[in-house]
Amino acid sequence: MSIAKQIEGYMAGASWIRKMFEEGTRLKAAFGAENVFDFSLGNPNLPPPASFSKTLKDIVDADEPGSHAYMPNSGYPFVRQAVAAYLSGEHGTDITGNEILMTCGAAGGLNVILKTILDPGDEVIAPAPFFVEYKFYAENHGGKFVPVKTRPDFTLDLGAMEAAVTARTKAVILNFPNNPTGQIYSEDSLNRMGSLLRDKSMEFGRTIYLISDEPYRKIVYDGARVPSIFHCYPESIITTSYSKDLSLPGERIGYIAVNPSASYLTDLVSGMSLANRILGFVNAPALMQRVVAKLQGETVDIAQYAKNRDLLCDGLAACGYEFTRPDGAFYLFPRSPIVDDVAFVQALLEELILVVPGTGFGGPGHFRIAFCVNEAAIINALPGFERVMKKFR
Repeated sequence: MSIAKQIEGYMAGASWIRKMFEEGTRLKAAFGAENVFDFSLGNPNLPPPASFSKTLKDIVDADEPGSHAYMPNSGYPFVRQAVAAYLSGEHGTDITGNEILMTCGAAGGLNVILKTILDPGDEVIAPAPFFVEYKFYAENHGGKFVPVKTRPDFTLDLGAMEAAVTARTKAVILNFPNNPTGQIYSEDSLNRMGSLLRDKSMEFGRTIYLISDEPYRKIVYDGARVPSIFHCYPESIITTSYSKDLSLPGERIGYIAVNPSASYLTDLVSGMSLANRILGFVNAPALMQRVVAKLQGETVDIAQYAKNRDLLCDGLAACGYEFTRPDGAFYLFPRSPIVDDVAFVQALLEELILVVPGTGFGGPGHFRIAFCVNEAAIINALPGFERVMKKFR
């Protein structure tokens, strides 16, 4: 073969999200974009805040000397300090720029973290359903990915998590608000998770890290609150991006924040700075670093996503679909009316409705709907959702 067997295997079971997105491109060309209802990809449809364009223009126009030069692999010191100042208030913890590393999005951040902490054969646990790329990221760095089922409402099953922790466990990845379910884990469950990892770290004589992947932290509804893992467990690391809350997925900008109370803080930050370089990221994009430094705490208009959520949930409930109403993110994860979620998704495809099978997220028997779309797409797709539900009833 001309390519690695691992990549060949990945290609054979490639991400359902991308498969459906590519199918959508084909269908739009054949039937017209207005007749295809594409809920496959979590690609924000809202524009960035107006302040983004102004800030970007001001920085470009300033064109200060050295603006496009290398900087420390962890990012500009003044940017890291701006992020730390905001996070200190958001998490109620004294964080400095020394605990921050700017990254090429949350995906880049996760790869940097796992490259830094994993030895070959180390296990990485994540509650299922999970973001589809986690398995790839763990295996990128010699790790083994271990999914653990959650409860029917997608809250954490601490008993199942405890049973999954072994002497090979090196990290637990939590993603909340969750992609694909929109679930937000409670502070009580996070405290219990922290106690569990504290006990297991002592039992096995090795540090087990708790990693929180948080690109949807600011996309929450009905006054929901997202707890901070920094208060639940000292050996914790946050990674996030500005892809969703500022609608900048193509700009690939995010950061890692290490708990100031981490036992090996200096080693972690130094190791991740090195990993940022040797993984080929080198540093986060210079221009975007300078832009986001001035936009701390800003978000797109979440009210539009809330309106979409309500429109979709009310419409699907009237059609007979069963689901847990999401508290955050912009996804709905309904139960398929038949066991074979892939077959059900194919049936929706006949109505020119593109969603993603739950199997790809470790949640078989469900499917994911990304509602970061215009209202018309939801309204016009509901009759098709109803027809397919009636077909399988």
